[in-house]
Amino acid sequence: MSRAMLEYSKQILAKVSFDAKLFCKELAKVTRSLQPHEIEEIRIFIRPLLQKNPELNRCLIYIN
Repeated sequence: MSRAMLEYSKQILAKVSFDAKLFCKELAKVTRSLQPHEIEEIRIFIRPLLQKNPELNRCLIYIN
């Protein structure tokens, strides 16, 4: 995935973090096209989102 696409994916995840179902759906889409080092970057990025919205923790199955 290109760097611009990775940054766009981060923006989308941040915008949909209000809804756990939508967040899970988007996270699943993003991880299908990520390389292993990019998955780690997404993990780091979503950590603060998970702290603000604990209901998003159920979506971690897509990146573990």
